[in-house]
Amino acid sequence: MTDVIEKTPERSLNFIEEIVEADLASGKYTGIITRFPPEPNGYLHIGHAKSICLNFGLAKKYGGSTNLRFDDTNPTKEDVEYVDSIKEDVRWLGFQWAEERYASDYFGQLYEWAIALIKKGLAYVDDQTQEEIRTGRGAVTRPGEESPFRNRSVEENLDLFIRMKNGEFKDGEKVLRAKIDMAHPNMLLRDPILYRILHTDHHRTGHTWCIYPMYDYAHGQSDSIEHVTHSICTLEFDVHRPLYDWFIEKLEIFPSRQYEFARLNLTYTIMSKRKLLELVKSGYVRDWDDPRMPTICGLRRRGYTPESIRLFAEKVGVAKRDNVIDLSLLEWCVREDLNKRANRYMAVLKPVKVVITNYPEGQVEELDAINNPEDESAGKRKIPFSREVYIERDDFMENPPKKYFRLSPGNEVRLKYAYIIKCETVIKDALGNITELHCTYDPATRSGSENNRQVKGAIHWVSAPQAATAQVQLFDRLFTEAHMDNIPEGKDYKNFLNPDSLQTLTAFVEPALKNLPPSTHVQFERLGYFVTDKESARDNPVFNRTVTLKDTWAKVATKN
Repeated sequence: MTDVIEKTPERSLNFIEEIVEADLASGKYTGIITRFPPEPNGYLHIGHAKSICLNFGLAKKYGGSTNLRFDDTNPTKEDVEYVDSIKEDVRWLGFQWAEERYASDYFGQLYEWAIALIKKGLAYVDDQTQEEIRTGRGAVTRPGEESPFRNRSVEENLDLFIRMKNGEFKDGEKVLRAKIDMAHPNMLLRDPILYRILHTDHHRTGHTWCIYPMYDYAHGQSDSIEHVTHSICTLEFDVHRPLYDWFIEKLEIFPSRQYEFARLNLTYTIMSKRKLLELVKSGYVRDWDDPRMPTICGLRRRGYTPESIRLFAEKVGVAKRDNVIDLSLLEWCVREDLNKRANRYMAVLKPVKVVITNYPEGQVEELDAINNPEDESAGKRKIPFSREVYIERDDFMENPPKKYFRLSPGNEVRLKYAYIIKCETVIKDALGNITELHCTYDPATRSGSENNRQVKGAIHWVSAPQAATAQVQLFDRLFTEAHMDNIPEGKDYKNFLNPDSLQTLTAFVEPALKNLPPSTHVQFERLGYFVTDKESARDNPVFNRTVTLKDTWAKVATKN
């Protein structure tokens, strides 16, 4: 079931804040340290944004600090490109880390601790294949079987582990395992692997190491080294916590503590890095920053602001159970933010020309237009008006229904900031397609004049001679299925890709819009919020639609 979250003026403490306040009040800690520990094997997405806001937000609220630590323990999938993108995303969201750390910073210490576990009889070198180890772990309903190499002597294990480190064995030939309990009900404690052999370059340590620690071994100890007080993970790591605690206890090191909260699940969205990578590699999207992607760089290119994403994280909150958040909440958050900051302009996406037959030929007026009714300091601008203008094709109907208040034959409508016009003649080509509308105007009805004559409809427009041509990209949900995490077994998630997720139009816009730099947020009146693309230029302005003015999917969801 999708959770719909209502706007509330204040919120109570979430359960993690309650834990932090209790720890500080009891004197357990004099200050807190959190960390955000991404693996640099892909670009961050909106789910990571929630975790970033939580970790950095807690530290800020309670006067602590947050480290950015890269979990770089798998060199075959990691790259400096991802490291750089992660740092850019965290900064863009408005946060700055106290220390930049890497799990690879601790490879030496982790190795020494592995030696200590061997000497305590708590770790051993296993020669079994990966498949043999997997099979030997048993199942939830039956205990595992001990490895035939489980009872090697401390001396033999030390010798083999040192030789593993020195590169004497091939990939997969041996692993180091913890010696815990092959009948433990938590299968992660059935002698988990601590180290595997990988003869490959590491993006920071090069050829120094050919053995690499597993995540479950490196994670808690890295927290401990940094004296992280509250190690915050998503719920799927709940079953990993006993192993986290086991390593800290056996090594007798600083007792960092892990807490789990519900991960972010968003309708019409996938969060799997593997699937997102497949979309990029297979060309279903342009790149990681495609504005249809849920990546932070994709959201940024689409026009989402850091403030809107932080507001979204606040509204979602921190829960103990998994839930699904409706994408419309994220869209509501960006509307709330852009309504205050985005200047209004006029653009016509699907134009039809209007010729005002009684307007003087060659005359151009400069009309006043309000930049942002939500911000008086934004002031006004001048917009040109002439005999020929473009209006939206959807704002004209030849045979309108009752209560249709836009333009139609014999009907009047106001051109916003300008005059009231009346449609007199419809011009069509040989195929019956409308090519022009001939209208007359009432010169006494200029906006701001003393004439108070009113009509029910008002539409936007652009003066044809002065209009700039722009490329406009209309983005929609990437998937047609709301609950992408629950698609039927055997169904390929790519079968639910939305064929209408991108529409590219050639539009006419106010001349002022061709001078905007990339990443400028605007509202196209009556159409939605847009942002200039990073590839936008003076001679070729490109606008990406961030979001419509209203939730256009609400009716679709109701019907379904």
